[in-house]
Amino acid sequence: MSTQALQTPLKIQTPTKKSAGHIIVDTLVAHGVERTYVIPGESYLDVLDGLHHSPIETVVCRHEGGAAYMAEADGKMHQRPGIAMVTRGPGAANAHVGLHTAWQDSTPMVLFVGLIPFAHRDREAFQEFDIKAWFDTGAKRVMVLDHAERASEIVAEAMFAAMSGRPGPVVVGLPEDVIREMVDPALHPVIPVASGGMTVTDWKELKNALKESTKPLFVLGGNDWTQEGTDALAGWLEQHHLAAAVEWRCEGNVPFSSPSYVGPIGYGRPKPTYDLLEETDLLIFVGTVPGDVITDGFLVRQDWTKKNFLVTIDPSLRGRSGPVSHQIVSKPDVFVRDLAIMDLEAKPEWKSFTERMRSEQEKFAALPPATPSQGPARMDTLMANLVPGLPHDAMITLGAGEHTNWAHRYFPTELYASMISARNGSMGYSVPSAIAASLNFPGRRVVTIAGDGEFLMNGQELATAAQYGATPLVIVMDNQEYGTIRTHQERHYPDRVSGTQLKNPDFALMAQAFGGFGIRVENDADIPAALEAALQAIDEKGQFALVHLIVAQRVRAY
Repeated sequence: MSTQALQTPLKIQTPTKKSAGHIIVDTLVAHGVERTYVIPGESYLDVLDGLHHSPIETVVCRHEGGAAYMAEADGKMHQRPGIAMVTRGPGAANAHVGLHTAWQDSTPMVLFVGLIPFAHRDREAFQEFDIKAWFDTGAKRVMVLDHAERASEIVAEAMFAAMSGRPGPVVVGLPEDVIREMVDPALHPVIPVASGGMTVTDWKELKNALKESTKPLFVLGGNDWTQEGTDALAGWLEQHHLAAAVEWRCEGNVPFSSPSYVGPIGYGRPKPTYDLLEETDLLIFVGTVPGDVITDGFLVRQDWTKKNFLVTIDPSLRGRSGPVSHQIVSKPDVFVRDLAIMDLEAKPEWKSFTERMRSEQEKFAALPPATPSQGPARMDTLMANLVPGLPHDAMITLGAGEHTNWAHRYFPTELYASMISARNGSMGYSVPSAIAASLNFPGRRVVTIAGDGEFLMNGQELATAAQYGATPLVIVMDNQEYGTIRTHQERHYPDRVSGTQLKNPDFALMAQAFGGFGIRVENDADIPAALEAALQAIDEKGQFALVHLIVAQRVRAY
């Protein structure tokens, strides 16, 4: 071969066309997607084939509900949608629970659903269903790829719709014959998402309201934050001795240890925090609105003479109640950027108010004694032994139930997205979200607390954890009942327990069968050694670990 030939650039032959299914994958790659959570189906095999050599990790789950929850949790941890893929009919039905979570929690998520061939539509084909009729009221958009040449455009539109305005879920239907069609492989560009910001008028109105206020309170919520934004806001709040509470299950939007953090506002909140909404003369909601949970069923903070500033990118203010003094259309980070240049003279009243409420939070979050008691296992003892050894960047994931209250009270959420939870009260979320968190942040300590009833809804996803090397610490609080429902039952139908009691298997043996570490704890005295063994299995053997804690019924965190 001549020297001239060696210097001639090698011409790589590229295909002039690609299948629509492969183009879908290429477009997801261009949008920075790192993994997708799937239950495979013959209806979207061409997309699965496109994933085969792509940089996107394909996480094969055990149930569509688990896959959808993992994608929803993924969306909470990133500034982009989480991705789930399921098949038609029954698969789509099973995934619906994750969509409802994404809708109520304002989480960016895209659910791809394989569909019957285009030619079979409206003929009652096998597993046929009307995707728009099913999902239209619970998703921001429902799109169907009926023209293969629009594959990249549809994906780009779906990603944009999930992130723009108030984030939420988008559903994309993929007819199995359309995604196999060969088309031009050119990709649609990423569509930029507007982030809003304070206008001059907004800035002046907020500054004047703060200057007139003696007891201002910031309430932080939602998923549309970054670590940089939360750090900047915490610094500004501390500089001005201002108080900040967090929306229920959004802990970590301001550091747990910050002198400005005065606690969570939501179900089960302590009374001083509950009273805070009525006592304050100025509320600034950032990333959320005063909805059902914050206002205790649209009852608290309904006096229209009160001052409420709402900072949200959603101009519709969907879900809010009570007075609105001023709306600032902005994502949290951009609002904080503009707020940081607002120089105010801190008032003595601000400091006094913040210190008083911070003192209440510190009393509420003070750990119980770590020394075990004589008798059955207690969550108090477990948290007292777990929390002191947690690293600064520890994460907690939660589903729904009274078992979550121990985490709300004691878990030190120091960083943004250190609490990943279902604010719509969806059960079965704990294990899938913990797996997603561990896969996204393999170097961090990920803990999940699951109730016994909740664990059995998606506990099989521990097989997914074992397959992909996720290493969460799973604590199952087993009180042999659906505890939250029993609490309401006792209130409305005292001494008539019905439909809430459970008989459970040995969850520790289940964990071992799935390939992890499992230990059953019945006595309080055994908790420290059990926790040590579980953490050792995670750190030294690279396993997930499960602590099956048998507790008494009717025991509460507060």
